[in-house]
Amino acid sequence: MNKVRTVYDHIRGNNIKTLLLVISFPLIFIALIFLFTWFVVPAEQSLQTAIGVAIPTFIACAIWLLISWAFGDSMMLHSAHAHEISDADPQNREIFRSVENVALAAGLPTPRVYIIDDDSMNAFATGRSPKDATVALTRGIIKKLNRLELEGVIAHEMAHIGNRDIRLDMMLITGVGVTVFAADVILRAAIYGGNSRDDNKNSGAILLMVWLAFMVFNWIITPLLRMAVSRNREYAADATGAKITHNPQALADALRKITTDSRVECLDKVKSMATVCIANPSGPLEFVSSLMATHPPVEERIKRLESMV
Repeated sequence: MNKVRTVYDHIRGNNIKTLLLVISFPLIFIALIFLFTWFVVPAEQSLQTAIGVAIPTFIACAIWLLISWAFGDSMMLHSAHAHEISDADPQNREIFRSVENVALAAGLPTPRVYIIDDDSMNAFATGRSPKDATVALTRGIIKKLNRLELEGVIAHEMAHIGNRDIRLDMMLITGVGVTVFAADVILRAAIYGGNSRDDNKNSGAILLMVWLAFMVFNWIITPLLRMAVSRNREYAADATGAKITHNPQALADALRKITTDSRVECLDKVKSMATVCIANPSGPLEFVSSLMATHPPVEERIKRLESMV
């Protein structure tokens, strides 16, 4: 007899997968530099090069992460053209109360609530920690979902806050930005280094191999790993959201509606926002490989929710 998977099994399994994926980022990065430079220098020198490149790259990532940590949430809300609401406004009082009630059920502080003036259906959460988090909802998702469905969506976003997914996604976005910039610097150094003195004749070749390793990491490995992390965090947020409301069916019903109209026009050119939204804000892209999709297939998300007990 097959064991029935509970909400807690889903959460635990997805957390383990996410941890393994995050650990693989630096390991693959170092391995790529080692393997590419091994083509032109001995293994010992290749290992020294890999470590020598990795350390300043990680330091740069840490510095840029601090900057993103300070301003990232306000930048995201600005990109979405979102504006804050409060329970003092009669028009939005019911929405604010719904967020407040779900936060209470989740055991988290009530986040700030922002509205995106778009008739599509989407939502996201942002903030540095649960104490200063924000939930943003489109006008469309407020109007087109019933109360239980909307609370399911809010619980999904509260799950992202409680699971610290915002922090994780900010780390991934920062890492990608730094490595893309570093690749450009290394390419320029390789071009000018190739014209250096004879005693440094290998330096240009080494730099070129390092640049190729960066390119493979930035444009092949990182997108695959980042999307895999994003998909696992969506599954975990679905499961945690269902645990908060004790109503997985409501979130499943909400997802059915959301995926019919999830495009948020103001986010069309902000591709990095796709992973933080409950559904792809560019709308369904059926030609995209499942490996490159920012979200799991909605059918699978609904299937998992409806299987929870």
